Amino acid sequence: MTPRVVFPNRVLPYLLVAPQLAITLVFFYWPAGQALYQSMLKEDPFGLRSKFVWFANFEKVLSDPAYMNSIKVTTVFSLATAIVAMSVALLLAVMADKVVRGKGIYRTLMIWPYAVAPAIAGMLFLFMFNPSIGTLAVLLRKAGFAWDPLLNGTDAMMLVVTAAAWKQISYNFLFFVAGLQAIPKTLIEAAAIDGAGETKRFWTIIFPLLAPTTFFLLVINTTYAFFDTFGIIHAVTGGGPGKSTETLVYKVYNDGFVNLILGDSAAQSVILMVIVIALTAVQFRYVEKKVHYG
Repeated sequence: MTPRVVFPNRVLPYLLVAPQLAITLVFFYWPAGQALYQSMLKEDPFGLRSKFVWFANFEKVLSDPAYMNSIKVTTVFSLATAIVAMSVALLLAVMADKVVRGKGIYRTLMIWPYAVAPAIAGMLFLFMFNPSIGTLAVLLRKAGFAWDPLLNGTDAMMLVVTAAAWKQISYNFLFFVAGLQAIPKTLIEAAAIDGAGETKRFWTIIFPLLAPTTFFLLVINTTYAFFDTFGIIHAVTGGGPGKSTETLVYKVYNDGFVNLILGDSAAQSVILMVIVIALTAVQFRYVEKKVHYG
């Protein structure tokens, strides 16, 4: 029986967790409470007068067609970003796991894009796919594609998804490589001896054993697409054209900091927080059931 650990000083455990509790209180619960309070106020743009309106801001936001459009845009953008980033990262991780010579250099080069700031990543893709001077945009037009993300909403969505996925591939790559290294090679060798081809070995042995890593990255990529892609969208499209790339987090910024509609913006931030918490809970409740550990 494992002996129970007892602290000689009863105050010591509380002192050890106090910094983390303070950080959580100051940077999460306090702002969340402030946003919830402000979402029930109707204020003028200068913050000089305010009126308590209860849930009127939420009713106004949820009945706004522009907000419904931002929910649709966020759903498409998040799903596309997560699928592209995770699938490409898994493919590169499997390829890197097979490299014998220069494996360290290859992995180091794959990690570098994660160090690029989101706004910088957005500007890189904006320059490459600019319809006037972008090198890749010129090649697309020569290939017969009428590429113009400044006027075409579908092209703009493809551009921001590509930039956001490229930024996140390195992060996913690291975890997939670590997951592949944790898989016993004897299982793969035994399957190969039994006559299983490379594709069958991947889908029947490797991918199921990567389920915990895949589930973790699914949660992380969903959160990333909801929040951390703001810089990319702001730098590349600004939510346009015609609000075709205006995600929920960008609409919070646009209404609160640009148009100074403070009550509506606060209500949107609360709704966004509830959506992300609910989505994460659903993932842990239903998706994790299909994940096998060990």
